[in-house]
Amino acid sequence: MYVRYNYNNQTHHGHLAEGIVTRLEGNMFDSVEPSDETVPMSDVTLLAPCEPSKVVCVGLNYLDHAKEMNEALPKAPLLFLKPPTTVIAHQDTIKAPEGLGRLDHEGELAIVIGKQAKNVSIEEAAEVIFGFTCANDFTARAIQLSDKQWTRGKSFDTFCPLGPGIVTEINQQDASIQLTVNGEVRQRSNINMFIFQVNEVVSYISRCMTLMPGDVILTGTPHGVGPVNSGDEMSITIDGIGTLTNTLNIE
Repeated sequence: MYVRYNYNNQTHHGHLAEGIVTRLEGNMFDSVEPSDETVPMSDVTLLAPCEPSKVVCVGLNYLDHAKEMNEALPKAPLLFLKPPTTVIAHQDTIKAPEGLGRLDHEGELAIVIGKQAKNVSIEEAAEVIFGFTCANDFTARAIQLSDKQWTRGKSFDTFCPLGPGIVTEINQQDASIQLTVNGEVRQRSNINMFIFQVNEVVSYISRCMTLMPGDVILTGTPHGVGPVNSGDEMSITIDGIGTLTNTLNIE
């Protein structure tokens, strides 16, 4: 698993395996070699696994969620954006101002882009994907509904936890996704329920905007979206990746 981390007040890219982080000589997206420097995972602070120039999100991309919402299946991916200031790391706190109304969790698989991509075909899409991580498309639902569009309700600072790190491969035909709140399962599905598959989504977005190394694509959330309260702990687990955990604090 590739990670960004802080050690001795310095930020590094590294590779995590069996509780040991090996520092990379440079940026993980540049195919750099590992250094000789290793450090126990317990001695580092994980940062957000990448620093995207943009977070592109796909709405309504699970068959079970479309059924839950009583929505017709979209004919093409429904896209919206979250700014990079929403991104936080595993174990960071989601901070929501008071008065936003209902706040919802949305556990998702995130695609991390590894190469600049513009107008790539579905067949070429795999070549520009660096890997995958867990995400929470945290949402101020009351604002989303009152605004009648999605930007403001999904764009508050800290509303896009990512992590814990990036894996380069997952089983795209069979990988379970689960979100718990304080240990209680709220969302449980499988990415084989996608309406639009990973490579389709990457290709479609690249025909609209240039994707840059480190950019993130959120692939949609399964059924079971629901509200959380201040102090609640949310954990998203995806087969082959691991678990992303964050706590909500309403300030």
